[in-house]
Amino acid sequence: MTSESARVRSGRPRLVDRGDDQLDPHDQILAAAAELFAERGYGATTTRAIAEKVGIRQASLYYHFAGKDEILLELLETSVRPSLAYLTDLLRHPDPAVALAALAILDVDTLIATPHNIGTLYLSHEVLEPRFESFRQAREALREAYSELCGRIGTHLDADFLGACCLQLVELVITLRRDGEPPASTAIDIAAACLSVVGVSPPGPALDQGIRVAGELRARLTAQQPGESSATDA
Repeated sequence: MTSESARVRSGRPRLVDRGDDQLDPHDQILAAAAELFAERGYGATTTRAIAEKVGIRQASLYYHFAGKDEILLELLETSVRPSLAYLTDLLRHPDPAVALAALAILDVDTLIATPHNIGTLYLSHEVLEPRFESFRQAREALREAYSELCGRIGTHLDADFLGACCLQLVELVITLRRDGEPPASTAIDIAAACLSVVGVSPPGPALDQGIRVAGELRARLTAQQPGESSATDA
């Protein structure tokens, strides 16, 4: 059963009224699982524990997800899927430095928005297993996009190496979130660091245009989700 088809099924009655009716049961399960995965680790979290945190019976959880693998996969993909949605426009942009800055900003914003810093599980041994291959492919597509933009900027260093460096700089926000709420300027600061790594000097003009492009793309793709916000909206 797919998660989409499961959304329309009501499941069994709740055991506990958690007062979070703003989210549908599917999203409540995701939120509870993200919190437990972050606190206990994926291996130590059971579907029973997730169901109890939501306030539903364990059997009801299976109306929405086949198991915790499917839950984790959806959570992981939410940390890369929004960034992938911007790639077509950014890879067509005439100025690769501007596109690189915009991609870094949007990517950092996506990671900041993921529930309970789910990116901390990127390097867990479970995520390296075949059942999470689709997530790893999506993350690799992001790395390739960074590499392509770095190569178009032009440098004596290997573009694949620089692309990997930029992705690591972006994912530094995962570590920053472990230590508390990242500053509002984090996305812009990391984008500036990416430009510096590939030799864009001074980075200011490309960074300023990248901020504008990121805002335009975000507004276009999230126009139907007015409740969303980002680190660069202010």
